[in-house]
Amino acid sequence: MDVRTWLASLRPGPTGYRRSEFLRGSLGALVGIGLAAVTAHAIPGGPAALPFIVAPMGATAVLLFAAPASPLAQPWSVLVGNLASTVVGVTAGWLIHDVAFAAAVAVAAAIPLMMLLRCVHPPGGACALFTAVGGAAVADQGYAFAVLPVGVNTVVLLVVAGVLNNMTGRPYPHMPEPPAPRRGSDPAPSERIGVQTEDIRLAIARLDRGLDVLPGDVMELVREAEATALDRRLGQLRVSTLMARDVQTVRAGDSLYRARILMNTHHVKALPVIDDERRVVGIVTVYDLFNLDVVDLDPVSKVMSSPVTTVAVDTPVARLVALMTDLGLRHLPVVDDEGRLAGIVTRTELIAVLNQALIES
Repeated sequence: MDVRTWLASLRPGPTGYRRSEFLRGSLGALVGIGLAAVTAHAIPGGPAALPFIVAPMGATAVLLFAAPASPLAQPWSVLVGNLASTVVGVTAGWLIHDVAFAAAVAVAAAIPLMMLLRCVHPPGGACALFTAVGGAAVADQGYAFAVLPVGVNTVVLLVVAGVLNNMTGRPYPHMPEPPAPRRGSDPAPSERIGVQTEDIRLAIARLDRGLDVLPGDVMELVREAEATALDRRLGQLRVSTLMARDVQTVRAGDSLYRARILMNTHHVKALPVIDDERRVVGIVTVYDLFNLDVVDLDPVSKVMSSPVTTVAVDTPVARLVALMTDLGLRHLPVVDDEGRLAGIVTRTELIAVLNQALIES
């Protein structure tokens, strides 16, 4: 690596944060640290000099509110990492009288312990160090220091993180997007070719430096990149261009006989079920009509699928691939900005577009 490249690596990278995340991070720390301190202060117990909020909680707050998707910020890592490291720090402080040596041993022991327990949490190292050099108040509290204040502080921060992150659109605890449900024993079509989750897991294991990310998250990122690339090849074609606008519909109270007549007359295999405001409440397909437990006079509501997957009119056509292949959907109602039926798209239209893309590539 030359000097210019090395100097360039020192520059800050792009933040990747939306404006709302700046507010979430600041507000989360304000509420979380404040409540953690007040709660611990209100609980009786321990010497008068015992701190009711410990410095490592500041670092925990950064992870919980600025990087809640990080494996280092998940509840198990946060709670067990802080508690286990605090116990290590108390032990080091009791056994080693030299403050500098006690601090070094505490952190050195806390790191492999967190790795062994699969709860690596950087503020845990700070908990170990803080406890080892905490002085008489921490020594008098002993192992109970892991409960008050460290445990109380940590639990309150986790509760605030769960509430605030989820209220502001950031799911916490974080889990990668679940894979599409399988039909039979075969993997989903998109998993049979190209990069797979197991490939990513093995690649992470082979990298000498390792990566603190979940394979599922990387897989979600890869799928998103693939969809973006396909969208670019399709010329950013939107569903509104592809969909059929003359859609035959039924109401939930209509008879199955009426549904059969509409399908036969208009040569369609699915009918969106709408309410009085043309909002889609279900869908009935030709396969539903083969149900042996129904008769012509039964209502559509008896066999319709509800709730039903819909797409917006401005959805990129590339997004339909995963919906129709992995989820096994053959018909997708299209809704406008107000949730009302605007059209329907089927596998036939999707195949035609993909075929054209292959011809032009």
